[in-house]
Amino acid sequence: MKALVAMSGGVDSSVTALLLKEQGYDLVGATMQVHKNGIDGKENLCCTTKDIDDAKTIAKELGFEHKVYDFADEFEECVIKKFVDAYKNGTTPNPCVDCNKNFKFGGLLKAADELGCDVLATGHYARVKYNEETNQYELWTGKDPTKDQTYVLYHLSQEQLAKVKFPLGEYTKDEIREIARGNDMIVADKKDSFDLCFVTEGTVSDYIEDYTGEKVGPGNLVDINGKVVGEHQGYYRYTIGQRKGIMTSRLGKNYVKEIHPEENEVVVARNKDLFSDKLIADEFSWISGETPVEPLKVQGRTRYHKALADCTVNVIGDGKVEITFDEPQRAVTKGQAVVIYEGDKVLGGGTITDVFSTIEE
Repeated sequence: MKALVAMSGGVDSSVTALLLKEQGYDLVGATMQVHKNGIDGKENLCCTTKDIDDAKTIAKELGFEHKVYDFADEFEECVIKKFVDAYKNGTTPNPCVDCNKNFKFGGLLKAADELGCDVLATGHYARVKYNEETNQYELWTGKDPTKDQTYVLYHLSQEQLAKVKFPLGEYTKDEIREIARGNDMIVADKKDSFDLCFVTEGTVSDYIEDYTGEKVGPGNLVDINGKVVGEHQGYYRYTIGQRKGIMTSRLGKNYVKEIHPEENEVVVARNKDLFSDKLIADEFSWISGETPVEPLKVQGRTRYHKALADCTVNVIGDGKVEITFDEPQRAVTKGQAVVIYEGDKVLGGGTITDVFSTIEE
């Protein structure tokens, strides 16, 4: 069996390669180059030139070929531009979903086929199971709930799941680091990446202004009744639920409730006003490949690692679903993903486009 291993230069993908080698796989390592001239920066960034060098070193030590795939132009179009446009439109994007969809399980799967590999392996904390009764592949959460990454993998299709391996799904992060230390890997204690790989300096708003060459001027902060209570320095500096950076004459704690880019306006409210119980999601992807006809009583989450909450899902056509939560959820945000689960099994997910509240005062 031959496997293409997606190698980020971190401990997870490095141990993924080690585990597959121990299982007898013939390996080829693949690292994505997503920045046109390479990139260096903060230690908690991913996809830096050092990460590529670390991946090459691990592949050499384990004795297999390593390739670098240049996706820089496509990455700018599919991830960076989409990210900037989302903020300009007053929504909060999730670029990790787009990166996984278009590159790790798009470009690299294509590369695996071209190399004659049987599978593509990644260091995601997730599990793939085959259900013999339904003849379908299923996506399940990883053993380590603190590292589970299924929230950004909801888009995987049956065809993709048939060719994907997640060796780390049955391990905890601590166990993976111990394996790396036990094998004297140079990345054993390398810190995990958390920040956006393309925002190397300054804030997201600084990046947007540099990228577009434009700066939105000051605008009004208003309360839920439309009363002006302060001024902001650019609506794209805010996201739903944010408290930091709000300069207002209004007493008490103020949080961002809505963003109106057309009016260059940010609505602030009390914490109790941030809760909603219904949303619409578009471009909804079903893991099974089959769209349900009847309403589903399941669990859902609207942010990475947010606690699952009971909800009802109704398909409303054209790739859209309506999700109603049993209990109101705080700061549900347009542009983020909503992912639904049946216990530990992922059913699917999509992008939040509308948020409503049916809560009676």
